[in-house]
Amino acid sequence: MKDIFPARLVTVISAAICLTWTTAFAQSAPAPAKMPWMDITLSADRRAEMVLEKMTLEEKLSLVHGTGWGVLRKGAPVPPRSNMGAGYVPGIERLGVPDINLADSAVGVRMAAPESRYATLLPSAMALAATWDESAAHLYGEVIGRELRAQGFNMSIGGGVDLTREPRNGRNFEYVGEDPVLAGNIVGQLALGVQSQQVMGDIKHFAFNDQETGRSVVNVQMDKRTMRETDLLAFEIAIKLAHPAGVMCSYNLVNGAHACENDYLLNQVLKKDFGFKGWVLSDWEATHSTVQAANGGLDQELPGDDFFGAPLKQAVATGKVSMDRLDDMNRRILRSMFAAGVVDHPPVRSVVDPFRGKDDSRHIAEESIVLLKNAGHQLPLNPATLHTIAVIGGHADVGVLSGGGSAQVDAPGGNAIAPEQGSALWGKPVYFPSSPLKAIQRLAPHVAVKYASGEQPAEAAQLARSSDLAIVFVTQYMSESVDSPTLSLPDAQDALIQAVAAANSHTIVVLETGGPVSMPWIGNVSGVLAAWYPGIGGGEAIADLLFGVVNPSGKLPITFAKQDADLPQPRIAGMTEDNKPRRELSEDTHTGFDMTYPEGVAVGYRWFEIKHRQPLFAFGHGLSYTTFQYSNLRIDAEKRSVQFRLTNTGKLPGAEIAQLYVTLPASSEEPFQRLAAWQRIPLAAGESKLISLPLNPAYISIFDVPANQWKLLPGEYRIAVGGASDTALLKGVTQIR
Repeated sequence: MKDIFPARLVTVISAAICLTWTTAFAQSAPAPAKMPWMDITLSADRRAEMVLEKMTLEEKLSLVHGTGWGVLRKGAPVPPRSNMGAGYVPGIERLGVPDINLADSAVGVRMAAPESRYATLLPSAMALAATWDESAAHLYGEVIGRELRAQGFNMSIGGGVDLTREPRNGRNFEYVGEDPVLAGNIVGQLALGVQSQQVMGDIKHFAFNDQETGRSVVNVQMDKRTMRETDLLAFEIAIKLAHPAGVMCSYNLVNGAHACENDYLLNQVLKKDFGFKGWVLSDWEATHSTVQAANGGLDQELPGDDFFGAPLKQAVATGKVSMDRLDDMNRRILRSMFAAGVVDHPPVRSVVDPFRGKDDSRHIAEESIVLLKNAGHQLPLNPATLHTIAVIGGHADVGVLSGGGSAQVDAPGGNAIAPEQGSALWGKPVYFPSSPLKAIQRLAPHVAVKYASGEQPAEAAQLARSSDLAIVFVTQYMSESVDSPTLSLPDAQDALIQAVAAANSHTIVVLETGGPVSMPWIGNVSGVLAAWYPGIGGGEAIADLLFGVVNPSGKLPITFAKQDADLPQPRIAGMTEDNKPRRELSEDTHTGFDMTYPEGVAVGYRWFEIKHRQPLFAFGHGLSYTTFQYSNLRIDAEKRSVQFRLTNTGKLPGAEIAQLYVTLPASSEEPFQRLAAWQRIPLAAGESKLISLPLNPAYISIFDVPANQWKLLPGEYRIAVGGASDTALLKGVTQIR
């Protein structure tokens, strides 16, 4: 979504003054039970059809657009049942069709503060992907769904699944990494979790919204096979798994047509090939036409009615948009409402349980933190052997960083580094009150733990020199609408780490970032933890891993390159000559540009393989405080499965994420391995398990463009099993005929 502050916030606050509490948050009244479509034994399709038959033209038009940023037009009243979220579509009270109250909720419910609400900040979606845990993804969605219901919303705007083609993308923290199979399954489970709470789920941004620079004018040029085997495969997996109510189309163009009026993407791929029965809603102000958008597959314009209000009525009257098409738009919306349960079980406002939310968030964070380096077994820390610990930088004394933009959750009590009233300001870093310093002090009560802000590297180095151990917290703020021009840490934090490491060889670095960063200091530190944006329980989770209360099990869902020069694009396409980030290129030059991603189908780790480039840390990498042994590989071509034995050979319980990679036959013309399966396996010390992973044809096929279908090629398939994409501990070959 676009930056809507400050004008939108002013509108919402001023309008709210004239509303009574009861009126402002009421849902449309449920229809009397005598209405035949209220029979819950009927299918969602049948119920939707019955309602559609009773709708007037005006009612059909009212359901396919929103009411604006709080109000539709200047001077108009705020709709009395709007829940003051990101968007609102009035229902049809006489037919028992409820209002649609939408809320931004990529990592938790946004804009809670203006209504005196609380919302749990979950770890970033990238952190969730680092758990490789589908049950954690489902829990993530459950938290969002139940807090949406408690606040009176019935639709989530979340579920980002665009692949990380551009690791400097400002929204990567909202997305789930670079692999389509991992991303699709994680987001699919997240959407299932949301909808388990009888809240309509959404998956976005369809499609190829892979960078923020020039996002409204960039024209992604890509062949159909590449599209289907990368980003669209991730969407296909997630959509077929979760059957979400909505799919949000993106700002960018694809092969010359805007994503929100792209016939190939919306009609052929999404609705026909994927069999999607929900509705397509536009990203905010991403609608560009009436006739082309409606016929191109867009079902609902948000936030307002510039194109799907009076212009759509005229287009229907003149036959440029058929009544059948308008009915299809409404049918999809109505069916989704019935299927998700928002008609039969409307939200009931209640108090969000912050304790349950924090516990769930902390659990996910503990699984998500990735131990990248642990030289000399520096970790876990033993407080009995330590006298002094220096904690440096990252505002670790007060909290943990969160991501910005439309994913920004309001911090309880306000920004921990600069408390202020009201909702978080767009583009300003917000820290949540979960202090790593305090958590470390609690786990090491007899150790002198001292803090330095890191603003003066010499002062920080002096503290490190006088301590047994130094822990440096570094941050990288990322937000919708702005890409980072580089992988380097901002604000001279690389120099801070170098200074501290030179003063104390026992230096550990904790990264609070939106994605991968370069590490010119990696050879000088003894340990590195990727904590991402760890959420409201993040400070405690970080301390738990540092001291071994929790054994790290996270694995990277994205490749960490050594430097920008190793990326497919050393410089972001569309970035200005002075290398400064731009929110919308169209606002600067009003000109678009074509984008042909040079990696094509070889996204992420595949690119590094075909270019023979050694990354800083490979996709799938992650260390543990225990060790694991892989043995006894067996491949069953008939049953399409791979078996092996996994043993915890260390002295501590731990969880390994075993990964299966497959290289397709030479006839595929894809000379790289692809992730085909994985499993998160907890093991006690000394325990051994026989593991079986499937060779799912859907994940090891190519897309045959002329036939418009997936094709499993005959030939030799190379199998690799291990703990990371660059660590094949077991290898084998199988033939598929």
